[in-house]
Amino acid sequence: MIDKPLTGRVPPEAIRYTTLPRLDSDVLARYAALEDLTGTVSDAMDILGLCGAIPASVLQPTLASRRMIGQAVTVRNVARRDSPTTAAATGKSSMGEHEAYNQAEPGDVVVIEGLIGVSNMGGQSAAVAHRAGCAGAIIDGSFRDPDSSRERDFPIWSRGVTPITGKWRLQTVEINGSVRIGGVSVEAGDLVLADEAGVVFIPYAHAESVLLQAEKIDAGDNRQKADIAAGIDLATLAATKYK
Repeated sequence: MIDKPLTGRVPPEAIRYTTLPRLDSDVLARYAALEDLTGTVSDAMDILGLCGAIPASVLQPTLASRRMIGQAVTVRNVARRDSPTTAAATGKSSMGEHEAYNQAEPGDVVVIEGLIGVSNMGGQSAAVAHRAGCAGAIIDGSFRDPDSSRERDFPIWSRGVTPITGKWRLQTVEINGSVRIGGVSVEAGDLVLADEAGVVFIPYAHAESVLLQAEKIDAGDNRQKADIAAGIDLATLAATKYK
């Protein structure tokens, strides 16, 4: 059952889920306590045989000092079939990312499978996402009006910035379905982590097992840092298993 009035930006059948599974706030807080967020979690996922890390060389952050932790609300965009000239003549945009903001809970992360070179999120769109309480956005594609998101302290990880509107060039075909970001499959409700080093997606079902492994790695890293600061000799450091 749809709980919120729809925006009308996409057909109701394009919205796969209106209710997402939710992680306990304690789980999110424990992830936030990890010192090297994406690096530690990437290592944990390697140990568990999971793939979900994307480097910042692929998805670049607009606010380098920011860290982001939240669950995914997803958007899938495809290229429009008509030409930009024809589409502009109709005056009808096919962009529907506003419905993701409408379905989001505060702290959720907008995750967009989009197009490169055209905008999948403009300045006004970022303003609406921020007003809805979204923590930020991950865009496998481009966005525009970076000043709008920066002045709101709304972080975006993307393939880059563009001046070219997506209104006449793309169509939103699905909200809260499956998307592919940097070769990684992401479902609505999955956990999203991002920082200066890049982005990590954790399947919802594995969020707690990855966290336990990451906390072990984080504790080992902290012991190693303490030993380095204490001046422990190199031979002892090399021989000690920290993680």
